[in-house]
Amino acid sequence: MKAFDRKLPPVLARLHRLPFDYDEGEGIDFEPYEQFESARETTGWLRAWTGNEEVEGGEFRIFGQDGTGGYAAFWLVREGKPLPEQPIVFLGSEGELGVVARDLSDYLWLLAGGIGPYEAVANEVKAGSGKKNAAFTDFAMKQAPEAKKSPSAVVRAARKEFPDFETTIRALCR
Repeated sequence: MKAFDRKLPPVLARLHRLPFDYDEGEGIDFEPYEQFESARETTGWLRAWTGNEEVEGGEFRIFGQDGTGGYAAFWLVREGKPLPEQPIVFLGSEGELGVVARDLSDYLWLLAGGIGPYEAVANEVKAGSGKKNAAFTDFAMKQAPEAKKSPSAVVRAARKEFPDFETTIRALCR
């Protein structure tokens, strides 16, 4: 198991200083981390999630969780690309699974639209889904104005680009 840098990309670290409001189930169910989970914790979790003691967690960088313990992570599949350009995925505590954003810029716009990683996977994200979040919208406008899109467009683009994510991960399960 190879160790990796636990420091969040600067934009993600600043994002995680904003309040994530669950709003009694009407907001975003997300608990951001101040750093990535360790390599050991990531591998241990992936082995438990898949039931497969042979898998390694090196292709994931976990940066937060929902209230039930499902994880949001970068999935390192774009060889040679920096973390902010990698897709963001969610693996839920009850088997929920999916790609939620093509990259960090799209993820900012998902949050701006009031949709978090769990909500993007557990619910069908349609036009008008989510309760817009002014703080996240302001943040996204400053950090990624060129990536502006609706939450449904973010999720659609991610799933179109990475249609095999769920199959790939389920194939690891025992």
